[in-house]
Amino acid sequence: MSKSKQISYSQALTELESIVGEIELEEIDVDALAEKVKRAAYLIKSCKGRLRSTEEDVKKALTEVEDGADGEGSADEESEGN
Repeated sequence: MSKSKQISYSQALTELESIVGEIELEEIDVDALAEKVKRAAYLIKSCKGRLRSTEEDVKKALTEVEDGADGEGSADEESEGN
């Protein structure tokens, strides 16, 4: 699979589990081991990046919700006083 092609988190995780299984069961020959390790490193990096991006998106969304809730609370209080 081309490194430039985007892979989903679940696809990357499944492929990583497969690679680990092959290595643990010694089902992989020495010639292919280096390529599998390189692929695993790429998949790990991809997963970490996806997790980091998701974490940032969640934090941003939570901040927006909190900021919106703070702003709405004060606006409601002002309108109740009228």
